[in-house]
Amino acid sequence: MKKLPTLFISKGYHKKEHLIIIKFDYNEKLIALIKSIKGIRWSQTLKAWHLKNNPENLQTLHTLFKDITIIDSSQFFKKQINIIKKNEPIKRNLDATQKEFLNDFYKYLRGKRYSKSTMDSYTFYVADFISFYHKKPLSEINNRDVEIYIETIFIKRNYAVSTQRQFISALKVFIVFCSTTQINSLELVRPKKHRRLPNVISQEEVLDIIRFTKNLKHRAAITLLYSCGLRISELINLKLKNIDVDRKQLRIENSKGRKDRYVSLADSFLPLFSNYFYTFSPINYFIEGKEGEKYSAESVRQFLKRSCKLAKISKVVTPHTLRHSYATHLLENGVDIRYIQSLLGHARPETTMIYTHVKRKDLLEISNPLDMAIKKIKQTDNNKANVLLSRKLT
Repeated sequence: MKKLPTLFISKGYHKKEHLIIIKFDYNEKLIALIKSIKGIRWSQTLKAWHLKNNPENLQTLHTLFKDITIIDSSQFFKKQINIIKKNEPIKRNLDATQKEFLNDFYKYLRGKRYSKSTMDSYTFYVADFISFYHKKPLSEINNRDVEIYIETIFIKRNYAVSTQRQFISALKVFIVFCSTTQINSLELVRPKKHRRLPNVISQEEVLDIIRFTKNLKHRAAITLLYSCGLRISELINLKLKNIDVDRKQLRIENSKGRKDRYVSLADSFLPLFSNYFYTFSPINYFIEGKEGEKYSAESVRQFLKRSCKLAKISKVVTPHTLRHSYATHLLENGVDIRYIQSLLGHARPETTMIYTHVKRKDLLEISNPLDMAIKKIKQTDNNKANVLLSRKLT
C-alpha cells in the first residue's frame, strides 16, 4: 500500500480565532477525509486547512487519521503558539489633504489610460514616498530627498532592483502631475536591471510533466501553457469564445501592453481539449473554479509544482518556465525569431533575442578549445594519439 503524506498539526491564530492548523503534501485521499470533518475550512492566506482549537476537534483528527498516516503534532504541544496573521495594510502618515491629492493622482493616471495594475503600483509607491516626508511640503522635496528615501527604505530593506526601477518610473510620472516639486526628472536614473537568462527545460521533461499530471483539467492547462507559450495571466483570462478549434488558433485579448494576438493550437492538443471540455463543461473561461469563477494563478502554480515533483524534476519550474521553453524549442527547430516575437506578443525584438543565448543546438555546434587542442595533438604526434584527460598526459 502506498504511504500517505504525514499530517502536520500546529496551533495558529487567524482572524481573531484560535485554530488547529493542518498541513500535508497534496493527496486526494487525505483531502477527501479532511473535508468530511465538520467545521473544517481551507484558508488561502494560511495555505492550510484549519479547525477551531478545542479538545473535541483535536480528538476527531487523531481518531480519523491515526490508523491511516503519521500524525506529527510536535508543534501543537509546544508552549509558544505560532501566531499567523494575514498581511496587514501598511500604515501611512497621511492627512486628509494628502489623501485627496493621491486620489487626484490616481484619477490623473486613469485619464492617461494606464492599466489598473500600473495605476495601483504607481499610487502605492508615491503614497509611501509622501508618507516618508509627510511633514515636509512637496514644493521643498528635491532629488537628494529621493536618494535618502531609496537609501533608507529600498537599500536597507533589500528591495529588488526591479522594485526600485518601478518606483523611479512612478516618480517621473508624479513630478509631471505635481510640477511644484524640486525634483529634476533628468537626474532620476533607473538602476540597470539584471539580465538573467531564462530558465528552460527540455522537451522530454515537458512531456514527463504532462504525463504525470493525472487531473484532466490540470493536464489541459499545462499543455496549453507550453504549446501556446502563454503567460499565466493569459491562461486564466482565456475565454472559450476565443478558442477557434476549426482554425486551430487562440485569440489572446488585452494582454501585456494592451495587445491582442493569435497563437496556433497544436494538433496533438485538440483531442485532449475535446476530452476536457466534455468532461468538465466549462461555461465562460477555459479553466474555471467553483461556479464558473476565474481560476487563480496560485492554483496553477501549485498543481504544476506537484506534477514536477511526481515527474522527479528537481529544477524550479513555473508557468513562465514553460513559456521560456516554448520559445527556445521553437528557435532550436529553426523558426525565425521574428515569428517567435509575434507568437510571444513581445513589443521589441530585443526581448525575444534573449532566447538566442540559451539555444542549445548552436552551442553544441561550437567546438570547445580544449577538444580542439587534444585533436591537434593527435593529428601531429602519433605517439599521443590516445590522449585521455582521465590519465596522466605524457
